[in-house]
Amino acid sequence: MNAFGINLLLAVVWVALTGSTTLSGLLTGFVLGFGVLWMVKPLTGERLYFRRVFAWVRLVVMFLYELVVSSLAVAWDIVTPKERARPQIIEVPLDVTSDVGILLVTNLISLTPGTLSLDVSRDRKTLAVHAMFVDDPDELCAQLKRGMERWVIDAVEGE
Repeated sequence: MNAFGINLLLAVVWVALTGSTTLSGLLTGFVLGFGVLWMVKPLTGERLYFRRVFAWVRLVVMFLYELVVSSLAVAWDIVTPKERARPQIIEVPLDVTSDVGILLVTNLISLTPGTLSLDVSRDRKTLAVHAMFVDDPDELCAQLKRGMERWVIDAVEGE
């Protein structure tokens, strides 16, 4: 059984022992199970699971940060009399290779206000993105690559 399965099993055991069949009880058991697995990590040699968990936490936190920042930028553009929008379609070369990774990158970009994923090339190497605020297309491309795409690669494909 892999580390994630053991962590889930420990969470279910925690719920059974405490009698707290709530989502918060399950999350508490999961966090405690994660801590136990972390402590026995030298005995099991498992490292990938912990890196992936931290990568997923970083992905969620950074996406929420990007969501707030871009929402404020779009809202500010709407409520102020001067229009700051400089829409443009840019092509972003993709380093992410898995289907899940490409799907996650495209959806996270589309969920962020002011950006929209339009199309992935047939060879799955390029993503067309419509962005609302483009001063420098190369800088925006680099920002997406070192941000969303890097976080997804670490969470989904990282080893």
